[in-house]
Amino acid sequence: MTEINQSWFEELSPSTKEAWQVSGYESLTKVQEETIPFILQGTDVVAEAPTGSGKTLAYLLPLIEKVDPEQKHTQVLVMASSHELVMQIHQEVQTWTKGSGITSMTMIGGANIKRQMDKLKKKPHIVVGTPGRVYELIQKKKLKAHEIKAVIMDEADQLLVPEHIHTVEDVLKSTMRDTQTLLFSATLPDEVIEIAQTFMDEEAEVIRVTEELKKPDVTHTYIVCEDREKIETLRKLARMEAFKGLAFMQDIAKLNVMAEKLTYKHLDIGLLHSDAKKEQRAKAIKEFRKGEYPLLLATDVAARGLDIIEINHIINLDVPKDMTSYIHRAGRTGRIGSQEGTVVSLVNPVEEKRLKKFARDLELSLHKAEIYKGKLRFSQR
Repeated sequence: MTEINQSWFEELSPSTKEAWQVSGYESLTKVQEETIPFILQGTDVVAEAPTGSGKTLAYLLPLIEKVDPEQKHTQVLVMASSHELVMQIHQEVQTWTKGSGITSMTMIGGANIKRQMDKLKKKPHIVVGTPGRVYELIQKKKLKAHEIKAVIMDEADQLLVPEHIHTVEDVLKSTMRDTQTLLFSATLPDEVIEIAQTFMDEEAEVIRVTEELKKPDVTHTYIVCEDREKIETLRKLARMEAFKGLAFMQDIAKLNVMAEKLTYKHLDIGLLHSDAKKEQRAKAIKEFRKGEYPLLLATDVAARGLDIIEINHIINLDVPKDMTSYIHRAGRTGRIGSQEGTVVSLVNPVEEKRLKKFARDLELSLHKAEIYKGKLRFSQR
């Protein structure tokens, strides 16, 4: 991390300065330091930086500074792929705009659209939403796209997939040609950047922060067990002292079966997957944060961008489909500025080979582990 530039800091509005003091931050992270100057001057930016390195604040701080509270219309639009990420970003917006006179709201598919239309009548300065609902409200002429000064795509690689790409493009085409466009993600493959550059300014700045100066402290481990043993192994992990875990599985049906079996074994858990209603997912996260249960079960999509600093263990109940998914799953723990974390992959012998290949390609130090007397320890080789 780099000490905050005093001249830049002095130019911040009083409310942002106060939010900074309250936040307890002392310095900017690398991605913030590299992107903020470009965003302030209105340049389009594509930024890739590790999970937990402060990307949300990298675009929020400068954009909040550029919002004019006197202008009663929407000036900033942030798009994200999941309900959880939208709510999380909005929470940050509210924290950093406190006392500034800047208003904001969320637009989530599945939520009451009439209520959202009513909120839009109050002309919020910042809107955070999922692409489908955002475009629906633009089509209904309730969200005035031509008034938007900046559009941000958070976890952009998830927005530029076949499921969302056409809606995202429709939203961007609705805005003015000089609207500032920003893309942020932990992983931005070249093909995603190529797509992005088709609707961004030719002078767009591409910034890749490959390594945060203060790396999250994450230990990568695995336990070899047959598929039928995974439930009992997970139950033992969840019973460990001070365990706060997020367990991943790709398949929703298998995840539901796993949840039923764990509940039968008297383990309290929360569920996060795309079939669950928005309210159910919000309730699961809230109760987990309050410590009502030690474990959340999730699919990759539902937990994308999830930021719960209490999480100290990530459990892979199956090996992720690719390295990108492994990075995103692992990134849910050991967040920068919070505690250390541990990733535990429960693998059968076939999965073990794939996991070891990921570890080699990602240059991770991977340890074989076991549960001994209620604690996770490295296996004796």
